[in-house]
Amino acid sequence: MTTDASAPWLIAGLGNPGPGYAANRHNVGFMVVDLLAERVGGSFKRHGKAQAQVVEGRIGPPGPAGRRVVLAKPMAYMNLSGGPVTQLRDFYKVPTAHVVAVHDELDIDFGALRLKLGGGDNGHNGLKSMTKAMGPDYHRVRFGIGRPPGRMQVADFVLKDFSGAERKELDYLVDRAADSVEALVTEGLERAQSAYNS
Repeated sequence: MTTDASAPWLIAGLGNPGPGYAANRHNVGFMVVDLLAERVGGSFKRHGKAQAQVVEGRIGPPGPAGRRVVLAKPMAYMNLSGGPVTQLRDFYKVPTAHVVAVHDELDIDFGALRLKLGGGDNGHNGLKSMTKAMGPDYHRVRFGIGRPPGRMQVADFVLKDFSGAERKELDYLVDRAADSVEALVTEGLERAQSAYNS
């Protein structure tokens, strides 16, 4: 699959809008793109055509070698993420292979990262919605949140805030996830995988 190297990248952090969800495990995608926005020196603004907030900037070396990126937070609920992400992809003329979903992942231990291209949605409603809207051939940065303890329902677990113990490590882990997105965009999937997959 060849894509124009100069084409922009769309980095979509998945989450639910509104302050009540801000610190939930399900919103770790928002946390990662918030940090990336800080790094590129931008603040999120509502997009005119899509139900999303965006920041445009460059990742990588200064000047023309830097990669153009659009950082996005869909402002539809998680299970409707596909609509806003597809609208942004079309608006900015981003190849699907340059779309990156940053999301929480139950089947990986807390804080572990896995980067991949394509694949199934593994029951994740945000990915399900994106795949339905644009097919499966986009990148994923999967941020492990682990499985719910005891008999807690998955839906309850993902909509709870990170625990006190998890919060002690969270800033470092979000920082590492943001690094992995930058590596994916500037160095390619294989190098990013070998550096960050755990």
